[in-house]
Amino acid sequence: MPPLPFLTKKTPRIIGLDISTTAVKLLELSKSGDQYRVESYAVEPLPPNSVIEKNISDVEGVGEAIKRVVKRSGTRTKHAAAAVAGSAVITKVISMPANLGDAEMASQIEVEADQYIPYPLEEVNLDFEVIGPSEGNEEQVEVLLAASRSENVEIRAEAIEIGGLTPKVIDVEAYSMENACSLIASQMPGGGMDATIAVIDIGATMTTLNVLHNLNTIYTREQVFGGKQLTEEIQRRYGLSYEEAGMAKRQGGLPDNYLPEVLDPFKEAMAQQVSRSLQFFFSSSHYNTVDHILLAGGSASIAGVDELVQEKLNVPTSVANPFVNMTLASKIKAQVLSNDAPALMIACGLALRSFD
Repeated sequence: MPPLPFLTKKTPRIIGLDISTTAVKLLELSKSGDQYRVESYAVEPLPPNSVIEKNISDVEGVGEAIKRVVKRSGTRTKHAAAAVAGSAVITKVISMPANLGDAEMASQIEVEADQYIPYPLEEVNLDFEVIGPSEGNEEQVEVLLAASRSENVEIRAEAIEIGGLTPKVIDVEAYSMENACSLIASQMPGGGMDATIAVIDIGATMTTLNVLHNLNTIYTREQVFGGKQLTEEIQRRYGLSYEEAGMAKRQGGLPDNYLPEVLDPFKEAMAQQVSRSLQFFFSSSHYNTVDHILLAGGSASIAGVDELVQEKLNVPTSVANPFVNMTLASKIKAQVLSNDAPALMIACGLALRSFD
């Protein structure tokens, strides 16, 4: 079973490729001292139904979109990182003897993995990362075990290769989001430590809740809800094609009744979705509150949605922007990047893998 560079491997500079339901987002970062700089960035639409609920169904179509997004971005970097959805990954924290080397630990985990993973091991890509000492037992360490069906990993790798790149890391979306949140935490009280932060990523068709405590992911859940519902309502209400509706949603120019009759009800639905996602979290954990809500994904760019969520849930709420403290290469348009920032969290977390 080939090892998967899931969590730990050091690599040359890599570009983050977020393959979502409707687009491929590319982001490349460089670093000098503690200062990050955005070197390349582009977004390329995907053919309809080439990715369905985060599963690639048209690998050629996705690969060709990757080729286009690379060309559009102007990057010369050939190594890429992508991610599988949380629903496609099994994670487990296990205890292992602290005196094992990496090779010994890998062998022992492989021997024991079948008790944690409900698939034949030959169908799985597996990786692990040592988190730290076990509480109350100095001779043991806590180890994060991550496994995904090989087909989920291989189809992403194949799409990246069709796009002319070399897949170096296949990560997990939740960990990419956690990685990007480390940049935003510096803008929060206490740098996000001793705090519980709910990150709500509202994509085109899926909404993902990641809850972080002390900047570590403690809960993740996906639900079917997204900005596509707003696009389809614009399409239906104003007799536009789906593409025209998407363009109008981003650029404006819709009739006066759009705000009160279409956009405001969608914003209310978003706030309800955030509330519902958090209720699932509270009911399955010992938590009954969060300290901060961070809105990510394309729909987070809708003006005023953060204020509405804050008002409805009475929790401080902000829109994710991991680029606040970064410098930009001259070819990057600051306003365009700022508008897309909430939708680039996973791409940003993947691009940060260059600096592990």
